[in-house]
Amino acid sequence: MKISSNSLCPCHSGEKYKKCCLPYHKGILPSNALRLMRSRYSAFALGLSDYIMATTHPNNPDYTDDKEHWKQSILNFSHNTRFLGLKILEFIDGEDEAFVTFEALLDGGILKEKSRFLKVEWKWLYESGHFTSTDRR
Repeated sequence: MKISSNSLCPCHSGEKYKKCCLPYHKGILPSNALRLMRSRYSAFALGLSDYIMATTHPNNPDYTDDKEHWKQSILNFSHNTRFLGLKILEFIDGEDEAFVTFEALLDGGILKEKSRFLKVEWKWLYESGHFTSTDRR
């Protein structure tokens, strides 16, 4: 999916995409795990599989050396899901480890997750997530 840089950001921050997640999608490193989490949500909504793969820690169960299969899996999820809202419930910031608990409103229901992020060589990466609840519609 393509959007204008002047459109509202898919992460539902209320800001324009160009002022919110676009800089991260173009290569600027998010300064904290919360910004990374929001930019990943936007990347899923926009089908930016390369960004998702580049911001995933190698410890993550989805991480694989089969990049083409991984990329296709992300694109299938992105293209078959509508991303309707994002609510941040908690952000625990740390120097090298951080946690973000959020609710994502998807067309299939509400997904609630506590995500763990690790900083590796000055770059925040999504390491793992624990679903705390899902509400299927």
